[in-house]
Amino acid sequence: MELSQRARLRAGDQDALGELFDAQAQAVYGYALRTLGDWAAAEDVVSLTFLEAWRLRERLEAGDESLRPWVYGIATNVLRNTARAARRHRAAMARLPEREAAPDFADELVTRLDDSAQLAAVRRALESLRRSEREVFRLCVWMGLDYASAAEALGIPAGTVRSRLSRARTRLRSLTEAELANRREGRESRELAVATGQVGGGGLEAARSMQGDIR
Repeated sequence: MELSQRARLRAGDQDALGELFDAQAQAVYGYALRTLGDWAAAEDVVSLTFLEAWRLRERLEAGDESLRPWVYGIATNVLRNTARAARRHRAAMARLPEREAAPDFADELVTRLDDSAQLAAVRRALESLRRSEREVFRLCVWMGLDYASAAEALGIPAGTVRSRLSRARTRLRSLTEAELANRREGRESRELAVATGQVGGGGLEAARSMQGDIR
Protein backbone atom coordinates (compact mmCIF):
# COMPACT_ATOMS: atom_id res chain seq x y z
CA MET A 1 0.00 0.00 0.00
CA GLU A 2 1.43 3.35 -1.03
CA LEU A 3 2.02 5.79 1.83
CA SER A 4 0.33 9.18 1.77
CA GLN A 5 2.41 12.32 1.39
CA ARG A 6 1.72 13.12 5.05
CA ALA A 7 3.01 9.71 6.15
CA ARG A 8 6.05 9.92 3.92
CA LEU A 9 6.92 13.37 5.25
CA ARG A 10 6.53 12.19 8.83
CA ALA A 11 8.93 9.36 8.04
CA GLY A 12 11.58 11.78 6.79
CA ASP A 13 11.14 11.29 3.04
CA GLN A 14 12.89 14.26 1.42
CA ASP A 15 11.07 13.63 -1.87
CA ALA A 16 7.79 14.22 -0.02
CA LEU A 17 9.12 17.59 1.15
CA GLY A 18 10.09 18.43 -2.43
CA GLU A 19 6.60 17.55 -3.64
CA LEU A 20 5.08 19.69 -0.88
CA PHE A 21 7.32 22.59 -1.88
CA ASP A 22 6.36 22.26 -5.53
CA ALA A 23 2.67 22.23 -4.64
CA GLN A 24 2.59 25.03 -2.05
CA ALA A 25 5.63 27.31 -2.43
CA GLN A 26 4.04 29.68 -4.93
CA ALA A 27 0.96 30.13 -2.76
CA VAL A 28 3.08 30.71 0.36
CA TYR A 29 5.10 33.27 -1.60
CA GLY A 30 1.92 35.12 -2.59
CA TYR A 31 0.72 35.04 1.02
CA ALA A 32 4.04 36.48 2.25
CA LEU A 33 4.27 39.09 -0.50
CA ARG A 34 0.79 40.42 0.15
CA THR A 35 1.49 40.50 3.88
CA LEU A 36 4.93 42.12 3.76
CA GLY A 37 4.90 44.01 0.46
CA ASP A 38 8.54 43.07 -0.12
CA TRP A 39 9.77 40.60 -2.75
CA ALA A 40 12.99 39.59 -1.03
CA ALA A 41 11.38 39.23 2.37
CA ALA A 42 8.64 37.07 0.85
CA GLU A 43 11.26 34.74 -0.62
CA ASP A 44 12.89 34.44 2.81
CA VAL A 45 9.52 33.52 4.31
CA VAL A 46 9.10 30.71 1.78
CA SER A 47 12.53 29.29 2.63
CA LEU A 48 11.93 29.52 6.37
CA THR A 49 8.46 28.00 6.08
CA PHE A 50 9.68 24.82 4.41
CA LEU A 51 12.73 24.55 6.66
CA GLU A 52 10.31 24.68 9.59
CA ALA A 53 8.04 22.15 7.90
CA TRP A 54 10.94 19.71 7.69
CA ARG A 55 11.96 20.40 11.30
CA LEU A 56 8.40 19.87 12.58
CA ARG A 57 7.54 16.89 10.35
CA GLU A 58 7.42 14.38 13.22
CA ARG A 59 4.64 16.41 14.88
CA LEU A 60 2.30 15.81 11.96
CA GLU A 61 -0.74 13.76 12.86
CA ALA A 62 -1.42 10.61 10.87
CA GLY A 63 -4.05 10.70 8.13
CA ASP A 64 -4.60 11.57 4.50
CA GLU A 65 -5.79 15.17 4.92
CA SER A 66 -4.32 17.98 2.83
CA LEU A 67 -1.11 19.50 4.18
CA ARG A 68 -2.10 22.96 2.98
CA PRO A 69 -3.56 24.23 6.29
CA TRP A 70 -0.50 22.91 8.16
CA VAL A 71 1.85 24.74 5.80
CA TYR A 72 -0.12 27.97 6.12
CA GLY A 73 -0.01 27.65 9.90
CA ILE A 74 3.78 27.44 9.76
CA ALA A 75 3.95 30.37 7.32
CA THR A 76 1.76 32.45 9.63
CA ASN A 77 4.14 31.84 12.53
CA VAL A 78 7.12 32.74 10.34
CA LEU A 79 5.37 35.97 9.30
CA ARG A 80 4.71 36.84 12.94
CA ASN A 81 8.41 36.52 13.71
CA THR A 82 9.34 38.42 10.54
CA ALA A 83 7.05 41.30 11.49
CA ARG A 84 8.60 41.52 14.95
CA ALA A 85 12.10 41.49 13.44
CA ALA A 86 11.10 44.24 10.98
CA ARG A 87 9.79 46.42 13.80
CA ARG A 88 13.06 46.00 15.68
CA HIS A 89 14.99 46.84 12.52
CA ARG A 90 12.97 50.03 11.90
CA ALA A 91 13.48 51.11 15.50
CA ALA A 92 17.23 50.55 15.20
CA MET A 93 17.41 52.45 11.90
CA ALA A 94 15.52 55.37 13.42
CA ARG A 95 18.28 55.75 16.02
CA LEU A 96 21.01 56.04 13.37
CA PRO A 97 22.27 59.46 12.13
CA GLU A 98 20.49 60.72 9.02
CA ARG A 99 22.20 59.67 5.80
CA GLU A 100 23.12 61.95 2.92
CA ALA A 101 20.37 62.66 0.40
CA ALA A 102 19.82 59.96 -2.20
CA PRO A 103 19.52 60.69 -5.94
CA ASP A 104 16.16 61.99 -7.07
CA PHE A 105 13.93 59.02 -7.93
CA ALA A 106 10.57 60.77 -7.81
CA ASP A 107 9.29 59.57 -11.19
CA GLU A 108 10.10 55.92 -10.45
CA LEU A 109 8.52 56.14 -7.01
CA VAL A 110 5.35 57.77 -8.30
CA THR A 111 4.98 54.93 -10.82
CA ARG A 112 5.35 52.31 -8.10
CA LEU A 113 2.81 54.12 -5.96
CA ASP A 114 0.32 54.28 -8.80
CA ASP A 115 0.75 50.57 -9.53
CA SER A 116 0.39 49.45 -5.91
CA ALA A 117 -1.82 52.10 -4.31
CA GLN A 118 -4.75 49.77 -3.70
CA LEU A 119 -2.62 47.00 -2.17
CA ALA A 120 -0.67 49.51 -0.08
CA ALA A 121 -3.90 51.01 1.22
CA VAL A 122 -5.24 47.60 2.17
CA ARG A 123 -1.98 46.64 3.86
CA ARG A 124 -1.89 49.87 5.87
CA ALA A 125 -5.54 49.45 6.82
CA LEU A 126 -4.85 45.85 7.86
CA GLU A 127 -2.26 47.08 10.32
CA SER A 128 -5.08 48.88 12.16
CA LEU A 129 -6.85 45.57 12.80
CA ARG A 130 -6.06 43.15 15.59
CA ARG A 131 -3.43 40.59 14.61
CA SER A 132 -5.96 37.78 14.99
CA GLU A 133 -8.29 39.52 12.51
CA ARG A 134 -5.47 40.22 10.06
CA GLU A 135 -4.40 36.60 9.98
CA VAL A 136 -7.93 35.30 9.39
CA PHE A 137 -8.52 37.84 6.62
CA ARG A 138 -5.27 36.99 4.85
CA LEU A 139 -5.86 33.25 4.97
CA CYS A 140 -9.54 33.26 4.03
CA VAL A 141 -9.76 36.20 1.61
CA TRP A 142 -6.30 36.46 0.08
CA MET A 143 -5.37 32.78 0.10
CA GLY A 144 -8.82 31.23 -0.29
CA LEU A 145 -8.83 28.87 2.69
CA ASP A 146 -12.24 27.78 3.95
CA TYR A 147 -13.21 28.24 7.61
CA ALA A 148 -12.15 24.74 8.59
CA SER A 149 -8.73 24.98 6.92
CA ALA A 150 -8.03 28.42 8.37
CA ALA A 151 -9.09 27.14 11.78
CA GLU A 152 -6.65 24.24 11.46
CA ALA A 153 -3.85 26.57 10.35
CA LEU A 154 -4.37 28.92 13.28
CA GLY A 155 -5.36 26.35 15.89
CA ILE A 156 -8.73 27.95 16.68
CA PRO A 157 -12.40 26.89 16.27
CA ALA A 158 -14.06 27.41 12.88
CA GLY A 159 -16.72 29.57 14.51
CA THR A 160 -14.01 31.93 15.74
CA VAL A 161 -12.64 32.19 12.22
CA ARG A 162 -16.09 33.12 10.93
CA SER A 163 -16.67 35.86 13.54
CA ARG A 164 -13.17 37.32 13.19
CA LEU A 165 -13.49 37.43 9.41
CA SER A 166 -16.83 39.20 9.63
CA ARG A 167 -15.38 41.86 11.93
CA ALA A 168 -12.27 42.23 9.79
CA ARG A 169 -14.24 42.72 6.58
CA THR A 170 -16.48 45.36 8.11
CA ARG A 171 -13.63 47.37 9.60
CA LEU A 172 -11.28 46.92 6.67
CA ARG A 173 -13.74 48.29 4.13
CA SER A 174 -14.05 51.64 5.89
CA LEU A 175 -10.37 51.82 6.82
CA THR A 176 -9.23 51.17 3.25
CA GLU A 177 -11.56 53.82 1.84
CA ALA A 178 -10.23 56.32 4.37
CA GLU A 179 -6.63 55.36 3.60
CA LEU A 180 -7.11 55.84 -0.15
CA ALA A 181 -8.80 59.20 0.43
CA ASN A 182 -5.92 60.34 2.63
CA ARG A 183 -3.42 59.25 -0.01
CA ARG A 184 -5.22 61.21 -2.71
CA GLU A 185 -5.41 64.33 -0.56
CA GLY A 186 -1.77 64.05 0.46
CA ARG A 187 -0.66 63.48 -3.14
CA GLU A 188 -2.61 66.49 -4.39
CA SER A 189 -1.20 68.68 -1.61
CA ARG A 190 2.37 67.66 -2.39
CA GLU A 191 1.91 68.21 -6.12
CA LEU A 192 0.44 71.65 -5.45
CA ALA A 193 3.29 72.54 -3.12
CA VAL A 194 5.88 71.49 -5.70
CA ALA A 195 4.10 73.31 -8.52
CA THR A 196 3.90 76.56 -6.54
CA GLY A 197 7.47 76.34 -5.28
CA GLN A 198 6.48 75.86 -1.67
CA VAL A 199 8.55 72.70 -1.33
CA GLY A 200 12.29 73.17 -1.53
CA GLY A 201 14.16 70.68 -3.67
CA GLY A 202 11.21 69.90 -5.91
CA GLY A 203 10.96 66.23 -6.86
CA LEU A 204 13.42 64.98 -4.26
CA GLU A 205 11.47 66.42 -1.35
CA ALA A 206 8.22 65.08 -2.76
CA ALA A 207 9.84 61.68 -3.16
CA ARG A 208 11.03 61.72 0.42
CA SER A 209 7.53 62.54 1.57
CA MET A 210 6.03 59.75 -0.54
CA GLN A 211 8.68 57.34 0.73
CA GLY A 212 7.42 58.08 4.21
CA ASP A 213 3.92 57.15 3.07
CA ILE A 214 5.11 53.74 1.94
CA ARG A 215 6.75 53.06 5.25
